[in-house]
Amino acid sequence: MANSFHSSDIPYKIYLSEDELPQAWYNVRADMKTKPAPILNPATHQPCTFEELSHVFCDELVKQELDNDTAYIPIPQPILDFYRMYRPSPLIRAYFLEKELDTPAKIYYKFEGNNTSGSHKLNSAVAQAYYAKQQGLDGVTTETGAGQWGTALSMACSFFNLACHVYMVKCSYEQKPHRREVMRTFGAEVTPSPSDTTEAGRRILQAHPGTTGSLGCAISEAVEKAITTPNTRYVLGSVLSLVSLHQSIIGLETQAACKKYGIKPDIIIGCAGGGSNLSGLIAPFMGEQLRGEAKYRFIAVEPASCPSFTRGKYAYDFCDTGHVCPLAKMYTLGSDFIPSANHAGGLRYHGMSSILSELYAEGQMEAVAVEQTSVFAAARQFARVEGNLPAPESSHAIRVAIDEALKCKKTGEAKTIIFGLTGTGFFDMTAYKNFNDGTMTDYIPTDAELQRSFDLLPKF
Repeated sequence: MANSFHSSDIPYKIYLSEDELPQAWYNVRADMKTKPAPILNPATHQPCTFEELSHVFCDELVKQELDNDTAYIPIPQPILDFYRMYRPSPLIRAYFLEKELDTPAKIYYKFEGNNTSGSHKLNSAVAQAYYAKQQGLDGVTTETGAGQWGTALSMACSFFNLACHVYMVKCSYEQKPHRREVMRTFGAEVTPSPSDTTEAGRRILQAHPGTTGSLGCAISEAVEKAITTPNTRYVLGSVLSLVSLHQSIIGLETQAACKKYGIKPDIIIGCAGGGSNLSGLIAPFMGEQLRGEAKYRFIAVEPASCPSFTRGKYAYDFCDTGHVCPLAKMYTLGSDFIPSANHAGGLRYHGMSSILSELYAEGQMEAVAVEQTSVFAAARQFARVEGNLPAPESSHAIRVAIDEALKCKKTGEAKTIIFGLTGTGFFDMTAYKNFNDGTMTDYIPTDAELQRSFDLLPKF
C-alpha cells in the first residue's frame, strides 16, 4: 500500500536553489477580511500607537507589527545574505515513515533544524537583530522557553555585535544546561526566570513561591530589563504579528517546492505555542484559502497541559504574567496561568498569536491538544525510521501527522500531509530519558484550575 522510492519521481529531499530563495516576507493580514484585533494600552484600553510601542520595540519592527495591509515586505539584503547560510531549508518526503505506517498517505515535513541554533527561530532572530543594529542600539533583551529562541537570538546578536540578555524559564534553565551554555558561548547573559533581579520577578515569586516559571513570567522580566537599560529594546520570538511575518519564509519556500514538483497538500500541520512556526508554515497557503484560490485543512497542535486554543477563552489579556505588556485579543488561558513543567518548553505560553486566534475563531483552521507521552511515542517512532531526532515541540505535529496518516490507512485515501519539523531534539535528552525510563507523566489542568485563571482576565 505504501509508497517507495521507486514508485515516485519525488526525491527524498526537495531543495530549492539559492536563486529561488524568497525575496520578500508575506503578510497574511493583508488577505484577512477581519484583521486581528489591535493590541491595547493597558492603562487607556486604546490601540497602542507607534510612539508607545517604540519605547519597548525597535522602530522598524513596530511598523511591521502595525501594518495590516502590505502583502509583501522586501527582505533587506543583509538578512538575505545571512539566510543563505542555511536557507532554503529542505522539504523532505517521509518515505520511511509512510512505509512504517503502511499508509497510502504522502507525508512531507519542512525541516528547520539545519542551522547552528537548531530551530526555525533564527528566521526572525536575525531580522530583529538586524533592525536593532540599524537603529543604533547597544543591545536587546528577550525571554526563552525551551531555549531555541534564546539560542537563535544570541547567535544573531553575536553576528551583529549586540549585547543580549535572555530570561530563560526556570524549569528549562535547569533541565537544559547545554542549551544555556550555547547561549553563553555566543555571548548572551542568561538568567533563570522568575528571578529576584527585577521587580516583576520578585512580585511573581512572592505570589507563586517555588514556581518553575512560564514564558509569561520571563516576558515580564525581559520587558522590564529593556525599558530600564539605556539604548536597549525588547524582542520577542513568537506571538507578535511581526514574528509571523518573518517566519513566512518557511511557508513561502514550502509553497515554492510544492509548485516545483506538482505537490498539492491536503493537510498542513504545525505545533502551536505562541504561533510563530505554525503561522509561518501556513501563511501563503492560508492566503490562497482566504482569496478563494484553494482549500486546505490546517491543524494547530498544542500540549494538553497548556491548551490555549482548545480550552482557552478568546478575549483581551495581558501578554505577560507581570502585566507590564500591552493587552492582546487572543485565545488565552489567562496570564496568571502557570503551566506544568512539561518538556515542550517552547509551547508553555498562556496565549496564542492574534493572527492565528482570529483565523481559528473564523473556522479557517482546526486545533487539537495532545498528551506528552503520546507525543514522545510519536517522536521515538519518527526518529527510528526517519533518522532525525525531533524537538519535543515539533513532535506534537508529528503525533497528529501520524494520526492523520493512520486515518488514511483506514479509509484508503491517499491524502498529502505536510507538517513542520521546527528543530532538533539534541538538547532535550532529559525529556527523552524520562520517556525511555517510563517516568514521564501527563498533566491536564482541571476546569477549576483554568477557571481560577479566567476569573482574573481583564474586565473592561
